[in-house]
Order: sequence, then structure tokens, then C-alpha cells
Amino acid sequence: MDTLETGLTRAAVWRGDRIDIVEVPIPAPGSGEMVVRVRLATVCGSDLHTVSGRRQAPCPSVLGHESVGEVVAVGADAPARVGDRVVWSVTVTCGECDRCVRGLTAKCRRIRKVGHEAYDSEWALSGGYAEHIVLPLGTAVVVVPETLDDSVAAPAACATATVMAAVERAGDLSGRRVLIGGAGMLGTTAAAVCAHRGAHVLIADPKRARLGQAMSFGALPDDGENVDVVLDFTGATQFIGESLPRLEIAGTLVLAGSVTPGPLLGIDPQQVVRQWWTITGIHNYEPRHLREAIRFLSRTVDRHPWPQLVTDPVPLALIESALQPAPGCKLRVAIAP
Repeated sequence: MDTLETGLTRAAVWRGDRIDIVEVPIPAPGSGEMVVRVRLATVCGSDLHTVSGRRQAPCPSVLGHESVGEVVAVGADAPARVGDRVVWSVTVTCGECDRCVRGLTAKCRRIRKVGHEAYDSEWALSGGYAEHIVLPLGTAVVVVPETLDDSVAAPAACATATVMAAVERAGDLSGRRVLIGGAGMLGTTAAAVCAHRGAHVLIADPKRARLGQAMSFGALPDDGENVDVVLDFTGATQFIGESLPRLEIAGTLVLAGSVTPGPLLGIDPQQVVRQWWTITGIHNYEPRHLREAIRFLSRTVDRHPWPQLVTDPVPLALIESALQPAPGCKLRVAIAP
């Protein structure tokens, strides 16, 4: 029976020590809101950190913030139409605070986040590990072209869009040597983006299999020489500390992986001054980065083996088995609610 006819859907509710599959009422969408049937969700590393206790998050909640789905109901002035296949932003923003007005919606003062809200709040269906999700007003939505498989489109909502934000902070990459820290989903994606923008791309990762896979996305193994840009997706202070002295004059270090507390990084301010270094960071992303992510994937869908990075999907009933590190060279586990 169609869930919309019954007014119920199924969601995986994380309760700290277990995950329960429960039936949840589907609310009628309000102004600017949409109800989306989730076609595929991929498991981001931050959700693995949440369920393992390494990351603080509201509990109980419906996790999942990398998803693609089909719009099945809309309120007035919604950003997409019924029948559209879409991806959506991690952040839900007010559009009115001083940060939003400045174009820093990623740090909205009243921010809410997909897959990071309490289940017992007014936004119960807030995550992608469910048959349906409600997208409130303030969610950026991008229609997905037919050329992109669900497995390629879903990671755009977090991994690919975050890479776009990080690469933007690095500036013009044409002809520059770029070192990427980490050959996970973000690092491998970053290799493809940087190569597409004309960079000579190096990548470092302790897992040789992942390094080999990154070669299919435009990277070469790190050669230990100096570079113009370092993009860090590891969050490892050791890697950051070892790569910083390799920056050329006017080089740039972009930090994107340091999202949990770790050892402090020792930096000599004199060296930063004399070398004209730029050290910057990004967290979350802007709506333009999500649009850029889908455009980039569309342009490179025949150039790189994107589907190989994602596992075959498991059903929602087996979600606990999916909330584990991806096997082998796979970088994302997929769930098909």
C-alpha cells in the first residue's frame, strides 16, 4: 500500500544503543516545504562517528544527510515540483540573520541540519535513513539530471559539495601542484575536481588500495616535493604538520577534515608571514557549492568511475549493518529505503 495514502512512512530512529525501524506520520508540507521519497542514501563518515560515540548529536534522531529522492508533495512556493528527482543541502537556514545576509549561510545563527535534528522535535522526518524526508523552507534543492545514477548523485549532498567549497578557498588551481590529504570520498572527489581545473594532483593515504583507486580520478601518489596547495580531509594533525613546511611561497593550506577535537598544531607565525602563506578552513557549504557539485558530476560522469565508489544498496531493515566502514575500496555504503 502506498505510504502517502496511509499517511505513514518508515524511518530508522537511532536511539544511542540501537536503531529502531518505526512508522512515522507524514505531515502535509507547509509553505516552501517539500516531502521527498528517498530513493538512495549514502553513509557519511560523520554518521559513523555519531553511532560510535566520537561525535555528539541529538538522540534519538533520524540520521543521514547524503541522499537523493523524488518529490512527492509540495507546499506553496516550494523550490521543486512533484516528480522532480532532487538532492538537498545539509543545512537549513533562516536567510535573515547577519551571516545569511553576508552570504555565510553555512554558519546561519539559526541553522538546522538534515540528519542532525532530534526525532522528538517538530521536524521528526529530518534524515535520509527513512522512506520519506521533509525538507523545510530554507533547504537548498537541486534537480538531478537523468544522466546521473542515484549512487553518484547522493554523495553530492555532503562530500562533493564540501569539496567544491574547499577547492574554492584554494583559489585558481591551473598549473599548480596540489597535495590532497586522504583518499576517502572527499579526497578522491577532490582529486577529480582539482585535475579538472588544471592542477597537478598528488594524494597521500596510508591505504595503498585507496591510492590506487585515486589514480582513476586524476591523482598521482605523493612524491614528497613542495606544493602550492594542501587540501586536508584527514583531520590528522600529524599530516597537517608535515605538509605545512612543504608549501611554496604564497601557498595555501585548506583544512576541511578537522571537525573533532585533536592535538594542537604548532605554527611559527614568522614562517607564515615570511612565506606569505594562507591558512584557512571550511565547514558546511553554500547552496552554490551544491549546484556546482551536480554540474561537475554531470560533466565527468563518463570520465571517472563514480559508481564504483559506492556499495550496492541494502534495505532500510538492514541499516545497522550499513553503519559500518565501507568494505574494500568502496568509499560509501548505500541504503535504499
